Amino acid sequence: MPRLLIVDDEPNVLYSLESGLAADDYEVLTARTGMQAVAQAEAGAPDVVVLDVRLPDMSGLEAFDRIRAADPHVPVVVMTAFAATGTAIEAMKRGAFEYLLKPVDLHHLRQVVGRAAELRAARARTVPGPAGDGDGDDPIVGQSAAMQEVYKAIGRVAPQDVTVLVLGESGTGKELVARALFQHSKRAGQPFLAINCAAIPEALLECELFGHEKGSFTGADRQRVGKFEQADGGTLFLDEVGDLAPAAQAKLLRLLQEQQFERVGGREVLHADVRIVAATNQRLDDRVVAGQFRQDLYYRLNGCTIALPPLRARKEDIPALVEYFVHGANARLGKAVRAVAPEALAVLEAHDWPGNVRELQNAVRYAVIQAVTDLITVDCLPADLRGEPRAAEPEAAGYTVAGHVRRLLARGEPDIYRRVLTEVERVMFAEILRHVRNNQVHASELLGISRTTLRSKLTAELPAAPPN
Repeated sequence: MPRLLIVDDEPNVLYSLESGLAADDYEVLTARTGMQAVAQAEAGAPDVVVLDVRLPDMSGLEAFDRIRAADPHVPVVVMTAFAATGTAIEAMKRGAFEYLLKPVDLHHLRQVVGRAAELRAARARTVPGPAGDGDGDDPIVGQSAAMQEVYKAIGRVAPQDVTVLVLGESGTGKELVARALFQHSKRAGQPFLAINCAAIPEALLECELFGHEKGSFTGADRQRVGKFEQADGGTLFLDEVGDLAPAAQAKLLRLLQEQQFERVGGREVLHADVRIVAATNQRLDDRVVAGQFRQDLYYRLNGCTIALPPLRARKEDIPALVEYFVHGANARLGKAVRAVAPEALAVLEAHDWPGNVRELQNAVRYAVIQAVTDLITVDCLPADLRGEPRAAEPEAAGYTVAGHVRRLLARGEPDIYRRVLTEVERVMFAEILRHVRNNQVHASELLGISRTTLRSKLTAELPAAPPN
């Protein structure tokens, strides 16, 4: 339950606000002086503060500063009965979430406090830090010449408050680069939010990004704050930005140009100070030519670009990556694998890795699971890495679906329908992705299914895969 601190020296106002807001499932704390408010903030860690400007022992702005000193990120809603322009400007300049005039409309205050509580919850869910499986200080692993260029680009771009486009094949670690840009930027103490534009249905994506007003469509029973509003002051990572719908592209362009947007179903123009880091594994210039991506938005995103090399172009990094993933898999799976046999490492270094770092991570996780001692040997690696016949090669392996069914029957295996379909899908997806060099857009076209369906299938196959 969110904790709300209300600070006002008028008992009637305090009682009215406490009664009205407690009905919205807040744990309400109250204070009638600045000192009481500061003490409550230090002891109770409120999620939202509603603060009157005029208090008997200190000014509300002084109380604001001391409350924010205790918690720099707590949203503070400032109220006053005196419509002084200077006070409003000063409050917003110091970082107030909202500035309201008394008498405060309770319905409006509920909406403001609700948005502030959502922002607080979003901050709590966002924990900047390594997005890998290991416990190392740096989740981007690799010292190859190609990765050194990436590190240099991150160092040059991160302090500059500009939009960045990260390019790379699926599985190369684009979100890790986005997080590194965030962590080394001036916004590092603010929210970092990520959204996969390809994983959310087109009908819902605009609401996810920009929020919606109550009653704007069937099922919109309350106002919702979108990712842009939640990330105000921070960084928003748009993965697979090439899949944005045309309407969302237009709104994103306006946000980049003017830092303005509107919620779905709303007329109010909202402002958001958000740094955009976008990523894609597609050629946006080709999509522009095909009329699938706005040219003006492409130019806006393409101003500063970081290109990630595929794993096959930096194979000298494989030993360090393997060590990192073994360490992480040990911690996650409760195993104690100590090392990788030289022969097994040679197999890993020889593979082409069309799925890049993500594919390597899943192979290492599989090997750790299969290891019966503290050493990963060649026998622990997935069959296709060892060069053994796979189910995708029925002529060479003598494999047929009918034969597979007979073997399952002979072993008395249950759930045969699911087992056979899962195996057929695994083989089919692996072959098609290998054929198109892991281009999921092309793969979904060949399969005749949507990209969202393909992604959900691949996620089910590889449940522990790290983000792009």
